[in-house]
Amino acid sequence: MTTTATPHRTSGVARLAGLALRHRRAVLITAALLALVAGSSGATLFSKLSAGGWTDPNAESGEVSDILEETFGQDQPNLVLLVSAPRGVDDPGAVDAGAELTERLAAEPGVSDVVSYWATGQESLRNDDGDKALILAGIEGDPNEVDATLTELIPSYGGEQDGLTVTIGGYAMFEHELTEQSERDVIKAELIVFPVTLIALVLIFGSIVAAMLPLAVAMVTVLVGMGVMWVLAEVTDLAVLAVNVVTLLGLGLAIDYSLLMVNRYREELRRGRPVAAAIETTMRTAGRTVIFSAVTVAIALSALVWFPLDALRSVSYAGMATALLAGAAALTVLPATFALLGRRLERTGRRRRRPAGVVEQDTAESGMWHRIATLVMRRPIPIATLVAAFLLVLGAPFLNLNLGEVDERTMPETAQSRQVSETIRAEFGSGEQNALQVVVTEDAEVTDEEIAGYATQVSQLDHVARVDTVTGSYAGGEQIAPAGPAHQRFAADGARYLHVVPLAGDSQAAQDLVETVRATPAPSDVLVGGLPAVTVDGNDALTSWLPYSMAALAICMVVLLFLLTGSVVLPFLALLLSGLSLTATFGALVWIFQEGNLTGLLGGFTVTGSLAGTVPVMLFAVAFGLAMDYQVFMLSRIREEYERTGDGTAAVAEGLERIGRIVTAAAVLISIVFLAFLFSEITLMKAFGIGLPLAVLLDATLIRGAMLPAMMKICGRSTWWAPAPLRRLHARFGLRETDDAPSSTESESVAAAR
Repeated sequence: MTTTATPHRTSGVARLAGLALRHRRAVLITAALLALVAGSSGATLFSKLSAGGWTDPNAESGEVSDILEETFGQDQPNLVLLVSAPRGVDDPGAVDAGAELTERLAAEPGVSDVVSYWATGQESLRNDDGDKALILAGIEGDPNEVDATLTELIPSYGGEQDGLTVTIGGYAMFEHELTEQSERDVIKAELIVFPVTLIALVLIFGSIVAAMLPLAVAMVTVLVGMGVMWVLAEVTDLAVLAVNVVTLLGLGLAIDYSLLMVNRYREELRRGRPVAAAIETTMRTAGRTVIFSAVTVAIALSALVWFPLDALRSVSYAGMATALLAGAAALTVLPATFALLGRRLERTGRRRRRPAGVVEQDTAESGMWHRIATLVMRRPIPIATLVAAFLLVLGAPFLNLNLGEVDERTMPETAQSRQVSETIRAEFGSGEQNALQVVVTEDAEVTDEEIAGYATQVSQLDHVARVDTVTGSYAGGEQIAPAGPAHQRFAADGARYLHVVPLAGDSQAAQDLVETVRATPAPSDVLVGGLPAVTVDGNDALTSWLPYSMAALAICMVVLLFLLTGSVVLPFLALLLSGLSLTATFGALVWIFQEGNLTGLLGGFTVTGSLAGTVPVMLFAVAFGLAMDYQVFMLSRIREEYERTGDGTAAVAEGLERIGRIVTAAAVLISIVFLAFLFSEITLMKAFGIGLPLAVLLDATLIRGAMLPAMMKICGRSTWWAPAPLRRLHARFGLRETDDAPSSTESESVAAAR
């Protein structure tokens, strides 16, 4: 049979290798300049970010917010001034000062609907001891405009004011303090992570020069990532969490990809290959894996785009950009540096130098991971059963998950927004800042008598302190105040709304009240908004969109892993194992942060009896992406060994040995990076500081070292099965990380580049 030779076609990674060899200095200088320019533009990034993004603007609560603004000309009350008077709030001096403070705040541009104890005389705005009172207001605009206005107000209204002590709180202050605290935490994390990571890299590589390479890639990734975030912030709402993602995920992925490529390059040098050939082989093998891994992580984080919350979308945008930038930086900076350093990168290591021309012998069969894999595959069923049972036990607390909200309790005790909230909760009879707005639209033909009857009915509900509306104020099923000038703001253009103030207490009771009010019969269709409703709607959005997000993610991962492995079994096996490790991680999060275990060991945090719904969703996307990252590393090398030997058992053991040390080192290093979250003063960040390292370490040890080889042994040759049409598809489009000798065309290009 006659065969026709297929013309050689130079691959993209081969062209990158040639570029790095021919223009090594130009590539490095360009990368440095790009990082400097992007980093300088990112210096003003925090001023463009929002601490919000936890609300669903398309939900019922979002519709209420729009109606209040457009129809009533009012904003949700997001500013609270807690005013303390040493002689009591009813002292004549305090009355004059409080009234003047109220009038001054009401005259500020961008501030509306100012209500205070001194202006209305409402007893609920004074604490039981009579030495504190509240001023409530709404700051107009989008989150960035609200923050800008608040920044101008803080110096004029905080602290001592005419004998009164004012502490600023409310949701606007919470978002403002969250942004500032996040900026401080990022700086703190960078100061801790970079030196510790450098020391760990030196211990791993035995060389300062080799250890600096991952950090160089990380610096390029993070600085360019900050510039990309600056551009994105110009065209879309971006939450402050994006900076944390770029900084720590960028560092972690840059280390992962650098470890893989530096290890492969040094491995090729030890085989006696010339520098140019070693670079080309590294790019054709590890380089392709880096491309595939970066795309895999980016797709995993794209799952968050499905959710209508800007905070989740911001994490998605930042994560996708960071993954792709880390891959691009590794594929340009590293080969150019290899070309510049040549064999000096290998000689700086701890490994004893070999005489010229001596090739290092392959010792894969004597390594630790080879022995572990061989041991596991001798008893695959018992070992897989024990490990799976252990992980499921760790994940059992997740069955008791109680979704909560991101509020001021996630902040340190020194935060003013938290101090105000806790004082109101402890000393005031009603939760004014957690009031619900129940809107009856202008389309509904409802009389004042019907509004009064509905308000009376709502005032009898459990956990309701007071109801204010156009016909007066109500409590306990009775009218406690007739309609007056202060009640006129509850009607406009034929529309009316009720201001439902809950009793002081935990936020869960206020969220339960939202569901109760929505289920209470009304004279017409009503819409319920307010901060508790925002939380309820946000959690509903998470649970309703989660199945679509997970389904899309699973489909993408199956397709990608098929292109990597050529098997239809391995993709589903990888998804199953990654889900198993994440189950244990989520169980630990509930056990620690919801149930309050290990608080002292982790630097202290407030136990709320719930877990913010965004935490497991964001953690799932990031941790799943990292888990698949390591799966790509392992499966690509196992596939390479399988294609070389045709022996599935030997391929698992040898592939695991060849990549095991690097994946272990990468897992340890990225865990060090994520542990920096534990130094944050924000509980939300501490959850990431526990969840991400735990997920990574479980995946890199129990999943990779036990479950993967055991399951591949149990599946046997069917592990690599695919129907004939899909085999042909993979042969045409699949990724192959093979170590074939370069073609004559590639050899000529390499020789010319020398």
